[in-house]
Amino acid sequence: MKMLRRPITEILRVLMTVGVFVSGFAVAQQAHTLLGVNCAAPPAYHCPDTDCSGPTMTQPGDTVELKTRRPFFLDCPSDYKPGDKVNILLSLHGYGSYANWQRNYFPAMDVKDKYKLIVITPGSPVRYWSDADDEYLHNIVDLVVATVGKENVQHFILAGHSQGGLTSSRLVCTDYFKDKVDVRISLSGGRVGAVTSANRGFVGGTPVYKSGGPATPPPPRIPSPQAVPPGGACDYSFIFSNGEYESIPADTSPLADKFACGKREELPEVTDPKPGYVWDATRQDPGSDGWGHYPKSGRALVYVFPNCKDGRIVADVVKMQKGHTEGYEPSITDKIIELALSAKGGKIATGSWTPPAPPPPPRGPFG
Repeated sequence: MKMLRRPITEILRVLMTVGVFVSGFAVAQQAHTLLGVNCAAPPAYHCPDTDCSGPTMTQPGDTVELKTRRPFFLDCPSDYKPGDKVNILLSLHGYGSYANWQRNYFPAMDVKDKYKLIVITPGSPVRYWSDADDEYLHNIVDLVVATVGKENVQHFILAGHSQGGLTSSRLVCTDYFKDKVDVRISLSGGRVGAVTSANRGFVGGTPVYKSGGPATPPPPRIPSPQAVPPGGACDYSFIFSNGEYESIPADTSPLADKFACGKREELPEVTDPKPGYVWDATRQDPGSDGWGHYPKSGRALVYVFPNCKDGRIVADVVKMQKGHTEGYEPSITDKIIELALSAKGGKIATGSWTPPAPPPPPRGPFG
């Protein structure tokens, strides 16, 4: 009997050791995973430094919102683990565009580790945003916040390019978003305040990117303007950015007045030896300065209205010698995120809203 017990004991010990190892490995894997995304892996469908292909730009995302069954991209800090304090960015593409074009146009995923940033990039199947998409956007935010924990959200940022920026203006003070958005970033999507047109060939209402996709979608329905204060009937920090060849923002701002900010000041300019990743390849024959040409290195002017009350940030960013569609360069992307995170945050963490529990994952064929 003793001869039999010893091998069995050793076998059990080996099995327990293997079990502990496997369990530890699983925990380690889960520690850097968010909603099935391996945060430690390189971002999927990231454009190369040059010649980003149409099939790459038009990807819709590889994470699925289970209620609407619509995809989106989710990028998370490579060392993410449950309980970490994070900042969340919801980034909306422009008219005629795609989720992955937006994701590479404003490549916040490149600074996700530096700023503990979770980047949500959704897409509209008709390639422009309307109130028909609101439930989908709400569900995505619910899902991500419920997963990371509302108490761990330091900032919630709503950004959009072009028609996505106009959509962010429509959404920011709605019942759902008004108690969540700390900062709104408009990327050529309309400034709260005056601008002067550059008269360099920028024409609104045309697709941002359509190569490799279906025909140009019909023009979106634009809701009638309502009698509300500039920027809407809620409070948030605001960063406006566009190209010098689109328009130049005035040195005054209704939001700066609202938050009793000081006179606008210019910060050190940002230089970028490296170009952005994407552009509108469909309008380069010959194209226009205002709409935008191929990505190139450059510099950006940064202006802030200082000492705003309640920790608000109001800022303007002008990308010199750029138009509507050249992708954002790395250093100016970094600066915009840095400005956003210097603003007061915590609406989600300190507010009364509680996200609904995420839906259970789909059941497999065996139950």
